[in-house]
Amino acid sequence: MIDRFHLEMEKLIQRVRGMNDILPEEEAAWSFLESNAINLFNAYGYKRIQIPVLERTELFRRSIGEVTDIVEKEMYTFEDLNGDSITLRPEATAGVVRAGLSNGLFHNQQQKLWCSGPMFRHERPQKGRYRQFHQLNVEAVGYSGPSLDAELIVMAARLWNCLGLKSPTLEINSIGTPSARENYRKALVEYFRARQDQLDHDSQRRLERNPIRILDSKNPSMQVLLGEAPLLADYLDAESCTHFEEVKSLLSGVGVDFTENPRLVRGLDYYNRTVFEWVSDQLGAQSAVCSGGRYDGLISHLGGKDTPAVGWALGVERVVELLRVEGSDVPRKSPDAYLAIIGDIGRTQGFVLGESLRDSISGLYLLVDAIGGSLKSQLRRADRSGAKWALILGNDEQKGDHISVKSLRDDRPQLVLTLDELIKHLRNGVD
Repeated sequence: MIDRFHLEMEKLIQRVRGMNDILPEEEAAWSFLESNAINLFNAYGYKRIQIPVLERTELFRRSIGEVTDIVEKEMYTFEDLNGDSITLRPEATAGVVRAGLSNGLFHNQQQKLWCSGPMFRHERPQKGRYRQFHQLNVEAVGYSGPSLDAELIVMAARLWNCLGLKSPTLEINSIGTPSARENYRKALVEYFRARQDQLDHDSQRRLERNPIRILDSKNPSMQVLLGEAPLLADYLDAESCTHFEEVKSLLSGVGVDFTENPRLVRGLDYYNRTVFEWVSDQLGAQSAVCSGGRYDGLISHLGGKDTPAVGWALGVERVVELLRVEGSDVPRKSPDAYLAIIGDIGRTQGFVLGESLRDSISGLYLLVDAIGGSLKSQLRRADRSGAKWALILGNDEQKGDHISVKSLRDDRPQLVLTLDELIKHLRNGVD
């Protein structure tokens, strides 16, 4: 009976497969990424929008595409208590567009929006690919020119610089208009149908319904076949070609290097014209860290007016891993001070002192000892915390209305200060 109980309890505290805990020691890298990203979004005029984790399933079927791995295999879909089909969001763009249409954000106006949060896909968990993962998304709605395509790409380049990352490289392509892709689709069907015996099961299934998705195959045995397939560039319309050339010119003008990848098509059906991926060779098979493109037809497809739009999504877990792999200098906030209190009688006085210091010094990172023990043991805890100073409220200090200040990071002499002197001292050292 006891063994069964323990087994049940052990199972209870196990993570759901593909769902990860973000532990405190990892939080510094997450905060470093998010704070730099938010500063960048603000600098370019992007405003935050928050969207639900749950959406109606049909939203993703219509936006992402019925014949995609996401819709066919990976969505967490269920019926709610009302019998409605509901899905945990597998990506954010469809939800942002739905929110914009629901709230009239796109009516005769342009919007620059960003959002963040968890996404969900029932994939095979592996390094850099989880069933719950987090994204940062930016969307520019109502802008048709190539400058916004370039702006979004440059924003990502600036973010890598802010984070100190060296490895991400840019791959870009144009997939043209729907009519150009239809002509290309016909050419692909003809090419693959003549070589159908070389296609794997998924590719054979996609051949008639969505042959462009065959190009996404990572099956090693098909790479030669894919490499000899017709190129979308040969079927592009003149307007898309001009748009793409202008995007490339803008990127070159500000010194952003890129590689043209004619096989890059992206895995979602709503894209048109410019598509791009930032990839890194430091992450193994899951090399993409930031991907996006233009989706001029999505808003009208979901019931709105014809509205141009472009955006990207950044995989937070992948960028955090890249920070670790590249050894980027992620700042970690340490306490400014640690208050050691000697004797139970001084606990109340120490508590009051701690709150008084927090009231007086904006942004003060102060730890107040809550365990007790000898001064020596408290100072050890203070040192392990990373605090710059130990504030000592001993018997003498309690009687004399002053506080001793010991530097924990250098050999400066110990100080004895009044409260006003202590506040001034700490203010000078608070980041």
